[in-house]
Amino acid sequence: MAIIKFINEKKEVQVPEGSNLRAEAQRAGVGLYPGINKALNCHGFGQCGSCRVLIPKGMDHASPMGFMEKLRLRFSMAFVGNEKTMRLACRTKVNGDMEVLTRP
Repeated sequence: MAIIKFINEKKEVQVPEGSNLRAEAQRAGVGLYPGINKALNCHGFGQCGSCRVLIPKGMDHASPMGFMEKLRLRFSMAFVGNEKTMRLACRTKVNGDMEVLTRP
């Protein structure tokens, strides 16, 4: 079991290894989407980029970034300077303990 610590929400949840970060955040009641994106998002298909998160600790426990995720993040201004810690929650598998900063 892995522990995800959501920094902004001051929540810790225990999840099975290999879990999807977006699904576990939603299950824990953590809001990933800012503003209008709560209703207008791609529902986990990695197309909108609005579920981006920063993983300051435990990035080595996240699944490798795929081509489509890399491509999607390249178009995000928030990605500049955060290349080593930013991920899309919908495309990230949790393989160990990590700290997550939502809505960076």
